[in-house]
Amino acid sequence: MTERKIFRTLLSLEEARKRILDYFSPQPVGLEERPIWQALDETSGEDVYSSIDVPGFDRASMDGYAVRAIDTFEAEERRPVRLRVVGTIEVGGESGVEVRTGEAAEISTGAPVPKGANAVVMVEHTQLRDGQIDVFRPVNPSENIMAAGSDIMAGELVLRKGEMLTPREIGVLSAIGLEKMKVCRRPRVAIISTGNELVPVGGDLSYGKIYDINANVIAAAVTECGGEVLLEGIASDTIDDMKQKLEAGLEHADIVLTSGSTSAGKGDLLYRILDSYGPPGVIVHGLAVKPGKPTFVAIVRGKSVFGLPGYPTSALTIFTLLVRPIIGKMTGRQEAEREEGIAAKCASRIYSAKGRREFLPVHLIKDEAGSLLVYPTTEGSGAITSLAMADGFIDIPEETQFLEEGEEVLVQLFSQTPILPDLVIMGSHCVGLDILLEFIRRSDPSFHSKIINTGSVGGFNAIKRGEADVAGIHLLDEFSGKYNLPFLMRYGIQDTAVIVKGYVRQQGLIVAKGNPRGISGIEDLLTSDLAFMNRNKGSGTRVLFDLCIKRIADERKTTAEKLVSKVKGYEVETKSHSAVAAAVSHGKVDAGLGIRTAAEMYGLAFVPIAEEQYDFLVLRKRLEKESVKQFLQALASAEFRTELARKAPGLVPSEKTGTILS
Repeated sequence: MTERKIFRTLLSLEEARKRILDYFSPQPVGLEERPIWQALDETSGEDVYSSIDVPGFDRASMDGYAVRAIDTFEAEERRPVRLRVVGTIEVGGESGVEVRTGEAAEISTGAPVPKGANAVVMVEHTQLRDGQIDVFRPVNPSENIMAAGSDIMAGELVLRKGEMLTPREIGVLSAIGLEKMKVCRRPRVAIISTGNELVPVGGDLSYGKIYDINANVIAAAVTECGGEVLLEGIASDTIDDMKQKLEAGLEHADIVLTSGSTSAGKGDLLYRILDSYGPPGVIVHGLAVKPGKPTFVAIVRGKSVFGLPGYPTSALTIFTLLVRPIIGKMTGRQEAEREEGIAAKCASRIYSAKGRREFLPVHLIKDEAGSLLVYPTTEGSGAITSLAMADGFIDIPEETQFLEEGEEVLVQLFSQTPILPDLVIMGSHCVGLDILLEFIRRSDPSFHSKIINTGSVGGFNAIKRGEADVAGIHLLDEFSGKYNLPFLMRYGIQDTAVIVKGYVRQQGLIVAKGNPRGISGIEDLLTSDLAFMNRNKGSGTRVLFDLCIKRIADERKTTAEKLVSKVKGYEVETKSHSAVAAAVSHGKVDAGLGIRTAAEMYGLAFVPIAEEQYDFLVLRKRLEKESVKQFLQALASAEFRTELARKAPGLVPSEKTGTILS
């Protein structure tokens, strides 16, 4: 059972879909009765007809006076018509008032129109004097009256089978007096993660272990498309454990999803276990697509089992292509056949994997004119940042080698309700950036941004490729001793991007409160057993640390490589200053390089090493983009400088903060 296996014949996506439907017919899984206040986002299981008129009586749509329209025809501003007021009609009651010739009745909005009246004069077109009113404008029959049944008529179809109930539909059902209704039961979807390396989110990670990302990602996707999630947990790479989890899923769910243990390796046991249940067993084993080649589908006991790849982006892509339509049909929703997609244009030439159909993860950006541009994510399907960046994917046919700049594509969305950011920020992580965005949102709550921490080098590359509007940067040039400006020429973007002055950051070693190990500088990391946490390659902080090591190596007439080998934990990396501070706070390491602000936030001690310039890199052509202008105006404001100094000790703005340096 442990021999290496080879994928069966790889199927196209269309062949796989056809084969699934040959063996499995997705249908609604039954009805259940719900009070309508508990029916939000459920699917109507029946046509609903009104048994009453709405409204059930003629009612006033304005405050004023109920009149006979003919009595007002002669009314003018200078020669008003005078009518006698014979009563008052309030909302919700029967007044017994009858309006005759030359009479009027005071009436409130929503109150029933009295017998004899056929119009309502707005109160602002009248004047009350001694029990009589002067009418200054005429009204037509039925004016300012909502007639009985004008909204909904008895016998009218108000909700069709298969429609999803939103607050609007629930309001209509309430208007016709419906207390309960039949809705389609949500299909139960069992989710099983597989792999010895997985740990439940929130658990303790030992070396070589990773958190189970897919369970939560797929569960959210299932919920969004109308399924009910049953989390069966993590199955280890053993036949007994996998079979036990599969049995539980098959017993309690309508459909089973697994992730991981699908590739052509020794750990691949799932397809053998599923085949052991008898025919039809595994009906799809391998797709001629990228990503998602190791996908499998099986039919067991009349239920479909989908084996999704282990990488989160790959798993979500295959879920969107194969599983979401199936779950949609099982919910009974009318829109289940529709494929979600949004038109956009390639921001630059995009190369494809030659010889295989590719579903390329992309993220969407609005350019300065508000048009949608697509950029491929660059981290690969194994990186969780690829999933964070991607709004969806584009379908590149097998024979297509590249897509041209400006070519229109359809982006199939990962989320059915995407929120496209006004501003995309990549590059170095900084607490000050979070403070700035919070400052902007206070004045404009609708402002939406996406932040992807890639380090300063990643920020320069993102701006060069046009993937971001703004990048946070703090790269030190070892030759000139200057921050950021020398790198414009080095990355060849001196004509396409500008640097906007940010603020000074105090960098140093974050150590435990009171500095119990007596750490005084980076040299201490070279001569003791101090555990260190490093920053990710490409970050400005990592560049600073490596330059400090190089300087010490030059002074000692040795090599940086030899000194690095003495730093315990040099290879242990994280992507943010907060993560460094958290690791020190929890006692996982003795020290880590980061900014003073992060140390202060966690109540830790700080050993200063250097002051650096944290700036912002912006594409020139995006300077006129509204969200970029909003960002830069806030950055340059005196209010932000005051708030930054107050909230983030160690971040020091100046009068030039927010000004263009190049």
